[in-house]
Amino acid sequence: MFESLSERLESIFKKLKGRGLLKEEDVEVALKEIRLALLEADVNFRVVKDFIQKVKEKAVGREVLDSLTPGQQVIKIVNDELCELLGGTGSRIHLSPNPPTVIMMVGLHGSGKTTTSAKLARFFRKEGRRPMLVAADLQRPAAIEQLITLGSQIDVPVFYSKDTKDPVALCKESIKKAKLDARDILILDTAGRLHIDETLMTELKQIKDRTSPKEVILVADAMTGQDAVNIAKNFNEQIGIDGIILTKMDGDARGGGALSIKAISGKPIKFIGVGEKIDMLETFHPDRIASRILGMGDVLSLIEQAQKTFDQKEAEKLQKKIFEESFTFDDLKEQIRKMRSMGPIENILSMIPGIGKIKNLYVDEREFVKIEAVINSMTSVERKNHSILNGSRRKRIALGSGTTVADVNRVIKQHVEMKKMLKMFKDKKGLKLPKFLPF
Repeated sequence: MFESLSERLESIFKKLKGRGLLKEEDVEVALKEIRLALLEADVNFRVVKDFIQKVKEKAVGREVLDSLTPGQQVIKIVNDELCELLGGTGSRIHLSPNPPTVIMMVGLHGSGKTTTSAKLARFFRKEGRRPMLVAADLQRPAAIEQLITLGSQIDVPVFYSKDTKDPVALCKESIKKAKLDARDILILDTAGRLHIDETLMTELKQIKDRTSPKEVILVADAMTGQDAVNIAKNFNEQIGIDGIILTKMDGDARGGGALSIKAISGKPIKFIGVGEKIDMLETFHPDRIASRILGMGDVLSLIEQAQKTFDQKEAEKLQKKIFEESFTFDDLKEQIRKMRSMGPIENILSMIPGIGKIKNLYVDEREFVKIEAVINSMTSVERKNHSILNGSRRKRIALGSGTTVADVNRVIKQHVEMKKMLKMFKDKKGLKLPKFLPF
């Protein structure tokens, strides 16, 4: 996400940092380029105008132009203003003091509302809550079945009825069921349409009036750019929303919708969907996103992702194996699987400062599949002791994994080099071991 904008801003700031002394004209030229970059990223033109004006007011001051590092000062100002544009501070979903907290999900067809409802339920379940999903989309064929399937995947109950045609009555009844089952979060997956119409809005208003949700969350497709912004504005004006979840952010290289939506609708982005998998929902942090846009990485999000995937007991177990020099191919395979479960490798790398500056960086995830196939073709004895892997064994492994002997040799070499690296951790006392292994 924000790939094209990040590249443009990076080249602009490189020119600024390359100058030892900045003049007001230099800042003016840079701001014109930033303005064009934002417009090309599909940011609303009024938002761009206000943004450039705010940056200009701060960037042409004497304290900036006369400082030792004026280029970096300008970048800091742009970073601060980007944070404000994205919402300033992170905004969480507010929970009701008297459970259940009713969260009403609204949006158009194709925005990913049903999947996002399940993702949100999983998020709350991971936080120790007891969510329940409500299949209130009675318009779309198979919407109920889809939510039931998703609910079973995350072990969250789904309240539904195939007999009723009244979503308002269904939602009202679900509150009684949630109280009866001691569920503290109730997520209403309401109906959508291909476009905003009076029938949809009337139905949503009735559900809102009858259920008094703590929060109404709009699910919008980031790929639609300014359409998502206009949809947010319309939904807020007609029924009132409390926040937004932007889906498909992993496919939105421009990011104009995310940069415009808070300023236009007045409502904060609370989560972003960064992939199709049920666990790919991230809390929205304006400061971290601004940092990613400016190519400065997002280490905090990377750490949080790692902590979700690698628990303390597993880290201690890995540490013990390293100290005992018993790290095997099975351990290597497990580490690869866990790292891949954190999301697309390119997303992970984008969180590391400086990685975004590497041109044409491409990670072929098929290589990880190949490594696993090679390891799976080894016997249990071979996985524990690489030194017995002679020529004939390597040929057999290549044949069994559908790879070449060169591929097998490469995997073995990587494993040997990793063991050497881990031995360095062991030999240097006081050196902290990583929670997961970087590949």
